[in-house]
Amino acid sequence: MNKEEFKAKANQKIDEVSAKMNEVKAKRESAKEDAKSDYDEALKELESKKSDLENKYSELENAAEDKWEEAKDAFSSASDSFEDGLTKIKSLFS
Repeated sequence: MNKEEFKAKANQKIDEVSAKMNEVKAKRESAKEDAKSDYDEALKELESKKSDLENKYSELENAAEDKWEEAKDAFSSASDSFEDGLTKIKSLFS
């Protein structure tokens, strides 16, 4: 995958992350009262991961040629971290 294709996929991932965050926030309202504090803690962590992902995307967009692979790997790692956080928060509803 070339640089522009990866950037397009990364941009799409940012959009997906925003949509998933909105879904998660909406589900919080239906959480049981005793689960809301755990949920809020997990949501705060997930929001931090989303922010990190957005920062890595910005770095990716502005990466010089010699830093491209490093920025790409950092974005991929942040994306995986967000997905792990999402899985964790979804487990609170299982």
